Amino acid sequence: MRNPEFDDIRPYYDEEIPPALRRITENEAFPAISRYAFPSRDVVDVRDILLSIHGADEFQQRIMQYVIREILNKTCTEFTCGGLERLENGKSYLFVSNHRDIMLDAAVLQMVLVENGMRGSEITFGANLMQGQLIIDIGKCNKMFRVERPGVGIDSARQFYLSSCHLSDYIRHAITLKKESVWIAQRNGRTKDGNDTTDQGVVKMFGMSYPGDKVDALDSLNIVPLSISYEWEPCDIPKALELCESSVHSYIKKPGEDLASILRGITEQKGRIHLEICEPLHREELLQFGDLTTNRFNKEVASLLDSRIRSAYRLFPNNYIAHDLRSGSNSFADKYTPEQRASFTERMAQLEKYGEFDIDALRGIFLGIYSNPVDNK
Repeated sequence: MRNPEFDDIRPYYDEEIPPALRRITENEAFPAISRYAFPSRDVVDVRDILLSIHGADEFQQRIMQYVIREILNKTCTEFTCGGLERLENGKSYLFVSNHRDIMLDAAVLQMVLVENGMRGSEITFGANLMQGQLIIDIGKCNKMFRVERPGVGIDSARQFYLSSCHLSDYIRHAITLKKESVWIAQRNGRTKDGNDTTDQGVVKMFGMSYPGDKVDALDSLNIVPLSISYEWEPCDIPKALELCESSVHSYIKKPGEDLASILRGITEQKGRIHLEICEPLHREELLQFGDLTTNRFNKEVASLLDSRIRSAYRLFPNNYIAHDLRSGSNSFADKYTPEQRASFTERMAQLEKYGEFDIDALRGIFLGIYSNPVDNK
């Protein structure tokens, strides 16, 4: 079902995809993108494949599923997924995920869905990232839709409120009328300190599009928490640098920083990755909070999401190593080998070259990125 009210943020309709794919193949960056994504195929062959695609589902199935699998083959040693049996094929869900990597968190879900005979979801895409026609075309062909960010065309609290209402309306439209699932992060921006926490404002936004009963508002969205875990945290050193700088003065992103984070997250080695599709939120659980004020209701739902996501987080040796190093103990020494500890300390030693920072503070932040999930779980 189409509604012109959402033309400013929605993904492409199927008939808009062939022209967009042609623009992609005519972009000067296309040969480099093609060689990275399809290293065993000739650029001309890849162009022909793209030009033969006529819709978003086909694009996800023939292109993105392959590209994501190739990225994982190059950058991770093992990918596992649990909880797929909790999903009903043909049902639309609102997937609420912890957020560790700009692109891969949502991408691996799409790969799992498509490889298991399900339709890929629509995906939220921050306005700060949707820059340039090439990125816009790739994103909107891949069912991505625009989410406004403060400071990116949003200059007042009222503007942000109105954009949140608009986003809420679109998410409900996508799930209940278009019958599309939607992926969204539990907070604005990535988790940088290892503490996966749902922003209460995100839960509030879900309900803005339904002025009636607050339990009905969320229950009708079929909310499913997702928990994604990386053995080697994507962009761990840049995250530590940003947090360290932010502790001293206001952090200002550098030009091109978001794109650099996307590329680094895609190309860095990540070791093992696990995605857990958690138990969906049930109406009976939401009814427990039904008599609370709306503000308190949203807070309790956010806590429920946190509980699901944190308990499902897959802990790896690096998490236990960081916890022991941070606490000055050997409490979890049975969870890792001396070789794994040496690899972790070698990675952490890269912080020494950033002499303009307080190295002890930087090291503490770095250890927190990996050790906080242990405490949270």
